[in-house]
Amino acid sequence: MRLAHLALGLILLAGTLSAQPAIEDRHVYEGSSPTVLRILSTADLSVFDPYLAAFHRANPAIGIDYSVVSSADLARMIRKGAAYDLALSSAMDLQFKLANDGHARRYRSEATQALPGWAGWRDLIFAFTAEPAVIVIAQDALAGLEIPATRRDLITLLREHPGRFRGRIGTYDVRKSGLGYLFATQDARATDAYWRLSEVMGRLDPELYCCSAQMIDALVEGELVLAYNVLGSYARDRLAASASDALAVVEMEDFANVMLRTAIIPRQADAPELAGAFIDHLIGIGLRSAAGSWPLPALSGIDAAQAAGFGPIRLGPGLMVNLDRLNRRNFLRAWENAVRQGADAPAGAAPAARENSAPPRK
Repeated sequence: MRLAHLALGLILLAGTLSAQPAIEDRHVYEGSSPTVLRILSTADLSVFDPYLAAFHRANPAIGIDYSVVSSADLARMIRKGAAYDLALSSAMDLQFKLANDGHARRYRSEATQALPGWAGWRDLIFAFTAEPAVIVIAQDALAGLEIPATRRDLITLLREHPGRFRGRIGTYDVRKSGLGYLFATQDARATDAYWRLSEVMGRLDPELYCCSAQMIDALVEGELVLAYNVLGSYARDRLAASASDALAVVEMEDFANVMLRTAIIPRQADAPELAGAFIDHLIGIGLRSAAGSWPLPALSGIDAAQAAGFGPIRLGPGLMVNLDRLNRRNFLRAWENAVRQGADAPAGAAPAARENSAPPRK
């Protein structure tokens, strides 16, 4: 009996441990006082360090404890009351749901009031970057071919030259990546070409990833020749650092998903005033008129993008449609049928269903 109880205890412990969110990276900036600003974020430290370092230089008494997690883990941790003062995420839909469900504090300042209307919602959620999704492709894979300008061009390229791309395409595992799911649902809403592209990629044995950084690493190391829906800011920063012209960053001309990286102050924050000061710091950088040396794109670049028809994904209740449990389950089933094509899709599932996508976005 004791052994049975011990075995059961170990099973429960293993399940609990496996459910714990994974802190992917963490850095502490020591301050000269006991005051510490605790930030939970999806932004890689290598990209976000300049923003943290600038704030710390201006406020040397304040320590900063910065932890990096996935967007899904961030939403789960904040919802469960994890003790952080600020939550920064690339998954706009998950951030919006946290704010809408009462897990964020209101904050208002001159900086937040300077934001354009599309960059904030009800003094609860604040955008500070605008980052388009792109494809990154190896120049060698395009030898003698034109760079695809639209998703239909990309479909044609993959269909006509499968040998160049088989097993060497990367995209998000949207079952696990909050940002990947956001991009996928927005793609499906914008065009039925998304499902055709997913089916074509699915027949070429794509590799699935949690995040842009992993896809870019695989491209740089030669494991992939194409990555779909990568964050352009990460791709350009990494390629500039490697000083390589072997890879090309391509923005699709049919439409671009422009993600707004957002901040909320969790309801359980111990230092909401400090969190507000950091939001003001981020907005000040985000509203800059010149590019400067900051790694992430400014909000101000959106005006030109909107004029060309490439507006940001809109902050609002519409973001929660695809978070509905039934809608999400149906979307993921269609995605698995298209992208996995039997590898790990549910048994007996139908072929990729375009009817599960929402009407095109205007």
